[in-house]
Amino acid sequence: MIVGVADTHAALWYLLRNPGLSEPARAFMDHAAESGNEIALSAVSLAEIIYLIEKRRIPPNLYSDLRIALSDPDCVLKEVPLRSAIVDAMSSVARAEVPDMPDRIIAATALYFGVPVISRDGKIRTSSVPTIW
Repeated sequence: MIVGVADTHAALWYLLRNPGLSEPARAFMDHAAESGNEIALSAVSLAEIIYLIEKRRIPPNLYSDLRIALSDPDCVLKEVPLRSAIVDAMSSVARAEVPDMPDRIIAATALYFGVPVISRDGKIRTSSVPTIW
């Protein structure tokens, strides 16, 4: 069962055990893993990772590391495709509140599944979308 949606940085920081991930976010993700639940990762996050690699903002190996993790059935992170129903949910995420398109898709994914977003992004956190950070 999907219990949350990780934004791009939360997913990478969880995978890398980076201290940038807040303790409540890490605990939520760990609890999901221990309970046999899943944390969704929007396919748009994979595209965003390629973009960040191309801009030299993150190391190139992170894309393949994440793809390997996603192929592991024991990994709490599960890729979810971008569906038209998620695009429809974008209308519930005000562009004025969350102007960045990947962030808006991630927030809409959480609304679609009826779960919180795991994100430190200030715009998502101050929007009407439930968040964990």
